[in-house]
Amino acid sequence: MVDLESEVPPLPPRYRFRDLLLGDQGWQNDDRVQVEFYMNENTFKERLKLFFIKNQRSSLRIRLFNFSLKLLSCLLYIIRVLLENPSQGNEWSHIFWVNRSLPLWGLQVSVALISLFETILLGYLSYKGNIWEQILRIPFILEIINAVPFIISLWFVFQIFWPSLRNLFVPVFLNCWLAKHALENMINDLHRAIQRTQSAMFNQVLILISTLLCLIFTCICGIQHLERIGKKLNLFDSLYFCIVTFSTVGFGDVTPETWSSKLFVVAMICVALVVLPIQFEQLAYLWMERQKSGGNYSRHRAQTEKHVVLCVSSLKIDLLMDFLNEFYAHPRLQDYYVVILCPTEMDVQVRRVLQIPMWSQRVIYLQGSALKDQDLLRAKMDDAEACFILSSRCEVDRTSSDHQTILRAWAVKDFAPNCPLYVQILKPENKFHIKFADHVVCEEEFKYAMLALNCICPATSTLITLLVHTSRGQEGQQSPEQWQKMYGRCSGNEVYHIVLEESTFFAEYEGKSFTYASFHAHKKFGVCLIGVRREDNKNILLNPGPRCIMNATDICFYINITKEENSAFKNQDQQKKSNVSRSFYHGPSRLPVHSIIASMGTVAIDLQDTSCRSTSGPTLSLPTEGSKEIRRPSIAPVLEVADTSSIQTCDLLSDQSEDETTPDEEISSNLEYAKGYPPYSPYIGSSPTFCHLLHEKVPFCCLRLDKSCQHNYYEDAKAYGFKNKLIIVAAETAGNGLYNFIVPLRAYYRPKKELNPIVLLLDNPPDMHFLDAICWFPMVYYMVGSIDNLDDLLRCGVTFAANMVVVDKESTMSAEEDYMADAKTIVNVQTLFRLFSSLSIITELTHPANMRFMQFRAKDCYSLALSKLEKKEREKGSNLAFMFRLPFAAGRVFSISMLDTLLYQSFVKDYMISITRLLLGLDTTPGSGFLCSMKITEDDLWIRTYARLYQKLCSSTGDVPIGIYRTESQKLTTSESREIASQSQISISVEEWEDTKDCKEQGHHRSNHRNSTSSDQSDHPLLRRKSMQWARRLSRKGPKHSDEMNDHQSTLSYILINPSPDTRLELNDVVYLIRPDPLAYLPNSEPSRKNSICNTTGQDSREETQL
Repeated sequence: MVDLESEVPPLPPRYRFRDLLLGDQGWQNDDRVQVEFYMNENTFKERLKLFFIKNQRSSLRIRLFNFSLKLLSCLLYIIRVLLENPSQGNEWSHIFWVNRSLPLWGLQVSVALISLFETILLGYLSYKGNIWEQILRIPFILEIINAVPFIISLWFVFQIFWPSLRNLFVPVFLNCWLAKHALENMINDLHRAIQRTQSAMFNQVLILISTLLCLIFTCICGIQHLERIGKKLNLFDSLYFCIVTFSTVGFGDVTPETWSSKLFVVAMICVALVVLPIQFEQLAYLWMERQKSGGNYSRHRAQTEKHVVLCVSSLKIDLLMDFLNEFYAHPRLQDYYVVILCPTEMDVQVRRVLQIPMWSQRVIYLQGSALKDQDLLRAKMDDAEACFILSSRCEVDRTSSDHQTILRAWAVKDFAPNCPLYVQILKPENKFHIKFADHVVCEEEFKYAMLALNCICPATSTLITLLVHTSRGQEGQQSPEQWQKMYGRCSGNEVYHIVLEESTFFAEYEGKSFTYASFHAHKKFGVCLIGVRREDNKNILLNPGPRCIMNATDICFYINITKEENSAFKNQDQQKKSNVSRSFYHGPSRLPVHSIIASMGTVAIDLQDTSCRSTSGPTLSLPTEGSKEIRRPSIAPVLEVADTSSIQTCDLLSDQSEDETTPDEEISSNLEYAKGYPPYSPYIGSSPTFCHLLHEKVPFCCLRLDKSCQHNYYEDAKAYGFKNKLIIVAAETAGNGLYNFIVPLRAYYRPKKELNPIVLLLDNPPDMHFLDAICWFPMVYYMVGSIDNLDDLLRCGVTFAANMVVVDKESTMSAEEDYMADAKTIVNVQTLFRLFSSLSIITELTHPANMRFMQFRAKDCYSLALSKLEKKEREKGSNLAFMFRLPFAAGRVFSISMLDTLLYQSFVKDYMISITRLLLGLDTTPGSGFLCSMKITEDDLWIRTYARLYQKLCSSTGDVPIGIYRTESQKLTTSESREIASQSQISISVEEWEDTKDCKEQGHHRSNHRNSTSSDQSDHPLLRRKSMQWARRLSRKGPKHSDEMNDHQSTLSYILINPSPDTRLELNDVVYLIRPDPLAYLPNSEPSRKNSICNTTGQDSREETQL
């Protein structure tokens, strides 16, 4: 302690206690010196320089005063010429001497003195060591020529030596060039003073105009003065002569006579021929550059008009047209302007489109960067209604593209904090950098979740794409095909919102259950109520179930052909006069009101009569197998308020498969899986989802499907002996977005008996972080391989797969020719389609226009007819011209660019991103339902119509149907049938390839547990040998499989979103359902969600509804 105190330096004397008492006497000996900085700016010269040059506002005033002096001197010269009485004679003295009155001379002398003094002072202040540089400047020489003669005459006049010297001719008209120079400097200072970006185009136009005026003024004054010894022209005749001469007209009625004036005209013409072309060339160059950069969006327009800014790194014609068509599809956006801010030069196609009158008046292209405040100021970002920042998905390095997007978002937020941001990001791991944005769409999140749902709910990608596109349902109405009319009409359905108490659709259902309101609104008006948002809660709840009671302040979300504000309603009497065909419903009451929904006053949908037949007998309940033989099954009514006995909680929370298993199998099953939140997420910002998980994570070696390890000896998918068919995902790399493919397929509401094994076929090995995320999910494997290799396909179990998802590779997204980016993917998928024709292949493409090549058949006349229909719809201005392509309608092809409209629609419908994320399972909100599907079997056809199905689902399980996925047979010509038969000769069905003998042998030895080691490698031949055997079987295939191929390839599938209530149900229809959250019916569901791995006493949710 003593050592530490000795190391502490003593306090200065003035801080000692003795000094505080007795006073500090040591300050007088203090050696500190006070230093004053910037003393050089306190000199007289620096103060003058600050006032005359450095200070923006004072310098602007000085230059304005100088400009006024020069104009005054030119005006005094004109006055002297007009007041002068032309003398007779042709003496040369008239050139050197003029008649100048004494007051006029006094004014000119005063102006000359002030101008010369200012010029000398500014030269002194700007002196930098070279005096000749200041003296030989042209403005200084002109100032000396115009001012010194007046000062000399002043001295002689006062000395009375030569009084007539005041009449000496001085070329004061040359001050116009000094005025031009002062004007240029003044404009530059003006731009600095008001903090505006200097416009080079404006300055160049100003220089050109001022140069032309100075040339004409100089020529006028020179010709007039030199002709004093000739024709004695006045100023007007000189002006006439100059205009005629410079315009190259040359009438010849006014011509110079003296050789001096002729020489002066020649000199002026030579000067004009040199100066003016240079000025015009610079002006033309700046004009061309401005055409490339786009100029500015004026502040006045920004304050009086509404505009949005679109920031992109490169603008392609497809992206531009998608944005403009979707943005201007909404009526209230017709008066908005779109300002495009892009760092690249506008290409030819974009320039051609923006020259169309429809777009040229509303779209402004600015070449600039969002990272520069000058360019953001040009776009008036601080006054914009919104800013859309889109990523360049066609770049090979998508992470770099995201980094650029993040910087743009930061720059815009820094420059205009109050401007709403709509950002598109590619990689999910970069999403948390832009959490401040108002709306964010992560491409890979939506893409993989949509592809995953395609495997369990067919054509989910098409369903979502149609919902987020703006359409009026007029596509295909002129087609002779009935399915195209229905498909096109239903594609016009979109999601809208309205407050319940302000709604005609839903106001009468206040105080009633959500399910009751959804059913009766559909029955009465044909609208599908899918969700609600409480006034005190920002979360949207999709189908909160029958226990949710509707309040007056609730915001209702519904699917309809148009929003309620654009609908016209017709009562029952008016509807009877229209002779609309009627259909009947079974229900408890008769509804008095009917409607016609009119879209913008042009599209009308006549709904059928909703009169009901009285029913008798006991309360209707779900039919059972025993009741089918006794009586016809019936449908129970939908109750206004939820009744505990009417809600089938057992159906929602139980797994029927568990009732059919033995106790041993049930125990092993419960020990294998648990429900909880995944303990590890591959990136920051992923939404936690309740999933099926394993009790212990699987070793990384066991995740490899094609290689054995110390835990098991399996080397291909067949050796595992899975009960359910596989889902194979072919991707280039295991990005973090692939995690969102697994989560929806392992969600807690999926029945355990229906979980499909997932095999990731990757071109590159995954990293450890990704394996840490997937090792907790059951039946998830990966292998390194490619769809180009037949061995890899057979090893990963392509012949046992129900679906194969081919993800677009990042390395092929960029190509020299834009639409060639999908070439490799299309050819590989076409090969799979030929070899495995019964395999359901879901493909992602970069460009939607390339979907016409999917499952291509050269002699397919039906596809050619659809191509013509697509061209007709495109000519009509449809935003969904590609919707009639069979692969898209069936949900077998998808392009992420089709979801760009989701971000654009969010400007008008700020809830669309949230609803889409809930439908895809990316977000889970307690009490919100989820998207699933059910298939109509022969036992369900007694329901007959979509309206009765709606009632059946609402009354039994609380499900809300939103659409139908329908498959119909396609009529083929003879040539097409022959082609399909020829294709079948080189293809093999899945069932034919399976070796039943091996399956029987493997059935005794396989184990459901992933760590099972009971396998014998001798039972599995080498894969190369399997491939050779498979190829030999292909060569022996005959026409006997053509019937199966015809059944698969001669069908067409399409989606009917919110079909009319009288739509007849058909066999194998797949109905899209929004099912209530099963955990909402559990009394203690919230505590169970908090556990990362919950106990397995809770039962699985039921996937299919038994009708």
